[in-house]
Amino acid sequence: MRFVSAEQVAQLAGVSRSAVSRTFTPGTSVAPATREKVLQAAQELGYHVNDLARGVLANQSRLVGIVATRPEVGFRAHLAAALAKCLIKRGSIPILINTGQTEDELLAAQKMLIGHRAEAIIILSGSPPASFFELAQRNGQPLVVIGRSEPDADHVRAGNSEASRKAATAFYESGRRRLAVIGSNTGTPSIIERESAFLSTAGSLGVSVVVGRGGDSDYDGGVTAARALFSQTIKPDAVFCANDQIAFGLMDVVRLETRLRIPEDVAVIGFDDVPESSWLSYRLTTFRQDPLTMAQRAVALMERRLENPGLAPGYERVIPELVIRQSFRP
Repeated sequence: MRFVSAEQVAQLAGVSRSAVSRTFTPGTSVAPATREKVLQAAQELGYHVNDLARGVLANQSRLVGIVATRPEVGFRAHLAAALAKCLIKRGSIPILINTGQTEDELLAAQKMLIGHRAEAIIILSGSPPASFFELAQRNGQPLVVIGRSEPDADHVRAGNSEASRKAATAFYESGRRRLAVIGSNTGTPSIIERESAFLSTAGSLGVSVVVGRGGDSDYDGGVTAARALFSQTIKPDAVFCANDQIAFGLMDVVRLETRLRIPEDVAVIGFDDVPESSWLSYRLTTFRQDPLTMAQRAVALMERRLENPGLAPGYERVIPELVIRQSFRP
């Protein structure tokens, strides 16, 4: 593949190579007639500026790394898409780094981040190890984390504890007393925070809670945890799920295997409000995290850090809204 070069544009327009460069460099001076000839030739040939080469010369890659473990799962996928949209709008080039889960995959992802001299790094909730943060900080790369806490980094967090307290209180006020919460054995910091706040609030109301955990924070994890919970003699009448994927697995087990009714026998609240939550099969009551809002906050923190590297870490907290559907109506 051979891309159209600036030299070819110059030849067709009948101008110098430097005139082409000046035409496509903001703030430089070029005669209106020359500019018109260059733009016409560029359009005819299908020429575009080589941003990669320009970035190398200016020592600015304009690449922004979006780092995630299992970025295809649940809310993380929608957040990664929203971040890409916001970054492209500001003229950045998003590059998604899937950290993988083996040592070789982690090492390859780390080399990719540093080798491409990313302008900044945004790390999503999940389980990228501490080595990613340390590597970025050693190389002076601006770092924004979403859904977790790391020292000396800018943060965007959801109001996990506020939402979880609201879920426990809503169940209690609706007369539910056999409560359960489902997380996972490999819980992210956000999932752990949701579990903990729900347990604490229920305890303060004098209600005991059964804890269920699957292998991971996904549909299969919800299925595994639900089967364990509903195999017990005393079955929950209300379940708070740490994310929607878990809730979907739980709801399918409750309806298809235990033959209990939702919400009459078992009320369910999820977290995230992914698009599937509104599907007729689920109609899940859940806390909405707006991926676009979180992405915009993260990009704003990144820009703030790029403009003022010496500022103290910034912190944004986005409080989720409870979206009422059919799985539980307070």
